[in-house]
Order: sequence, then C-alpha cells, then structure tokens
Amino acid sequence: MAQGLGTGSFRNWLLDNLVPAALLIVALLLIWLGGGRGENSQVMRRVLGVLVALAVLGLAVTGAGKDVGTWLANLFRA
Repeated sequence: MAQGLGTGSFRNWLLDNLVPAALLIVALLLIWLGGGRGENSQVMRRVLGVLVALAVLGLAVTGAGKDVGTWLANLFRA
C-alpha cells in the first residue's frame, strides 16, 4: 500500500536535532555576552526570556495549550 506524504518524520527530526542545537547556541551566547563582563542581571533577564520561550515551545509541541487554557479559565470562574 502506498502511504501519503506527511511531515511527521521532519517534525521529529527538528525536535531531536535542531531544537537542542539552537538551545546550546543560545546558552553559549548568553554566557559569552554577559557572563564575561559581570553583567549578571542582564544575563538573568535573558535567561528568563529563554525560559518563557521554552515554555511556549513546550506547549506548542505537546499540545497541552488547551489544558492550560482550561485550567486558567477555571481559576477565574466563580
């Protein structure tokens, strides 16, 4: 049987190879840009931005965004 084209294997390759390499590059840049000059507050601000971006990426990859949205909506419901 012939199978249709899909993006599943490409998505898996991106998650397995490109995302860790990009995170390594970002970490090295953070250390290089601020760590050597003693600007620890600047580095921590950037690290916080990276953590927020990783959380958004994790929600997008796992599909848990709907569950998080439901949980947030339940916080404000009487």
